[in-house]
Amino acid sequence: FDNTYAKLPERFFAKQEPARVPEAKLIRFNRELAAKLSIDADWLESADGVAMLAGNAIPEGAEPIAQAYAGHQFGGFSPQLGDGRAILLGEVIDVDGARRDLQLKGSGRTLFSRGGDGKSALGPVIREYIVSEAMAALGVPTTRALAAVTTGERVMRQEGPLLGAVFTRVAASHIRVGTFQYFWARNDIEALRLLADHAIARHYSDAAEAPDSYVALLESVAAAQADLIAQWMSLGFIHGVMNTDNTAISGETIDYGPCAFLDAFDPGAVFSSIDHRGRYAYGNQPAVLKWNLARFAETLLTLVAEKPDDAIGAVSAVLDTFVERYDAYFAAGIAAKLGSPGRPLDRTLVDELLTIMKEEGADWTGTFRALAEVLRGESADLGVIIPAGRIDPWLQRWRGSLEGDVRQIADEMDRVNPLYIPRNHRVDAALRSATDGDLEPFRELLEVVTHPFDRRDEWAEYAQPAPRVFSEGFQTFCGT
Repeated sequence: FDNTYAKLPERFFAKQEPARVPEAKLIRFNRELAAKLSIDADWLESADGVAMLAGNAIPEGAEPIAQAYAGHQFGGFSPQLGDGRAILLGEVIDVDGARRDLQLKGSGRTLFSRGGDGKSALGPVIREYIVSEAMAALGVPTTRALAAVTTGERVMRQEGPLLGAVFTRVAASHIRVGTFQYFWARNDIEALRLLADHAIARHYSDAAEAPDSYVALLESVAAAQADLIAQWMSLGFIHGVMNTDNTAISGETIDYGPCAFLDAFDPGAVFSSIDHRGRYAYGNQPAVLKWNLARFAETLLTLVAEKPDDAIGAVSAVLDTFVERYDAYFAAGIAAKLGSPGRPLDRTLVDELLTIMKEEGADWTGTFRALAEVLRGESADLGVIIPAGRIDPWLQRWRGSLEGDVRQIADEMDRVNPLYIPRNHRVDAALRSATDGDLEPFRELLEVVTHPFDRRDEWAEYAQPAPRVFSEGFQTFCGT
């Protein structure tokens, strides 16, 4: 361990050891990720390793802490949130020389628990394991799953007593927009400067050489987040709880609570049980991210200029570029999905396809895979999704826009358009089975979604969207 965050002043965190659990049992371990982290996989699977993953043992060199942060949650500001059910064990250096956080989630009460039990039920642990590893396989910047253990105890939730679990998360860092807001709300300029300098050193070292390093930090975070959200949108991913405390400075996807994937394309799709007004609907995500970045920019004003008003012009200039940045990333992503990588498509062609998909309730993931099959001379899959009479005129214009051998283009499309994603009904079924003691659906689904692009006949059912009756009433939950 090499714990740079724990060397910051103690108002940045609370020193906290995880709660002990009665019976730790390893249910999933990511050996490939352990190797990348230069961690002895055999040791982690031993009794001593499982004790660490459950929080029953603190490894040498770890400095367990709960991090302080604030955040806007559904637009309302909470000046103190913090790690209420997570403990940062410390930081390790991976095989590429990158610094990575190791955090236990569901590890008991902390100073920031606000009356909660600090524990996690097995279901949310299974969800985060499946979806974060699927996102990594899809090439999306994300936190990763190192391990999941059950604790042998029950945690109380609305459904009743549920089996407890602890999740080991790996992240580039856990610094959030809300971390900056915590010190901004306290007018702690010294802490803001320390935090900004730490974030620059850890994530954006080039910003230190810029004429104004704090404006450069904002620009770097805005670019990383614009790219990230464009990837979410191209995959039909809905985060579900895009609070500022869930917006990572690193540009990674973090906190897979009430997340979901589109089946039928609908910009207004919302699955989260707590998003009553659709603030974090699929189509709102780019605008919400810009709003979150504006809140980040507010925290930097006093670092950019002695008088905050003098800094507004510089940070506003960065924020004003967000829509253009996002549009460029999304346009490039859609062009690749439609067989024109590196070459922008006619915007009206893209818009017309999206209109057809929305009006027909077309499956987002399935449509793009079926389009590749059309180039191979097979139209049956697309015909099931969108009636031929509705899509044929568009197909003619699209084919006319392509350059090169169409079969090669189809193969290229298959390398960016997944066949298998964590479809909501499959994740839901895996969670329910795991809660009932059967982990096999979880293990099989994880195997499928971590190989998202290559067709296997035995996985055919995993490529199918949920029945409409499931999607119409489906909700996701935070798990706290």
